Amino acid sequence: MGYDVYAGPLDRIGGMAPGEKGNLVNTVNPHAYCVAKRDAAFRDALRASSVLLPDGVGIVWAALLLKGKRIRKTAGADLHQFMLRKLEREGGTCFYLGASQKTLDLIKAKLEKEYPNIKAGFYSPPYKPEFSEEDNENIFKSIHDFTTSPPHHLTTLFVGMTAPKQEKWAYLHRDRLDAKYICSIGAVFDFYAGTVKRSSPFWIGIGLEWLPRLLREPKRLYKRVFFSGPEFLWDLFLYFVRIKR
Repeated sequence: MGYDVYAGPLDRIGGMAPGEKGNLVNTVNPHAYCVAKRDAAFRDALRASSVLLPDGVGIVWAALLLKGKRIRKTAGADLHQFMLRKLEREGGTCFYLGASQKTLDLIKAKLEKEYPNIKAGFYSPPYKPEFSEEDNENIFKSIHDFTTSPPHHLTTLFVGMTAPKQEKWAYLHRDRLDAKYICSIGAVFDFYAGTVKRSSPFWIGIGLEWLPRLLREPKRLYKRVFFSGPEFLWDLFLYFVRIKR
C-alpha cells in the first residue's frame, strides 16, 4: 500500500517551519486508495502530501495489521476544525476555494460568529470536470487579491472540489498557491455550512460514519462501499499474507 499516514494533524502541522509554504494536507480512505491505483496523477498527489491523514477505519485497520501502529481516524471535518481553532488562536487567515456561492455565504456568516479573529476569503469556481486556463487565472487572481488588500500572508487554503479533482489540482498548482497549508477537504464545505448533515458522533465513534451517508445518498456512494470496500479488503489481505508488495 505504501502510504505514510499519521494519527492526527498535530503530528506534523504544528511542527512546520513558519516560512514554509505549499504544504499539501490530504486525507486517504479505502475508496481513495482504490482510485489512486488506477489514476497516476491522483496517486502522485497523495504521495506528495506533507501530511496524509487516515480518513477511514479501513486505513486504521491497515496500519495496525501491516505496521503494528495504532492510529486515529482523522476526517476532513476534523482537520478543518483543528485548523480553524489554530487560526483563531494565532489570528491567521484562510481562503475557501470551491462549492457554490450560497454555501460560501453560509460559511462566511458562521465563521464571523464562531471565529471572529480569522480573516477569510472566498471564491466559487465554475462547476466542471476540468478548469480552463482562464478559470485557473481567475482563481489565482481571487487569491492574490485577497492577500494584497491589505497585504498579508495566507495561512491556509481550503480546497473543496471533491476528490480526486481537488487533490490533483492543488498538487499541480501548489507553486502558484501562496499558502502555508493547502487542505483538500471536499464535502466539509457543505458540512460546515449546514447544507449537508455529517453523520452523528455515535456513528463516527463506532467506525460507521459512512453508513448514514450511504442511506442518504445511495446513488453517489454505493460504488465506494460495494466496490472499493471489498477491493481494499482484498488488497489488505494480500499484503498481510505478503503476496502483494
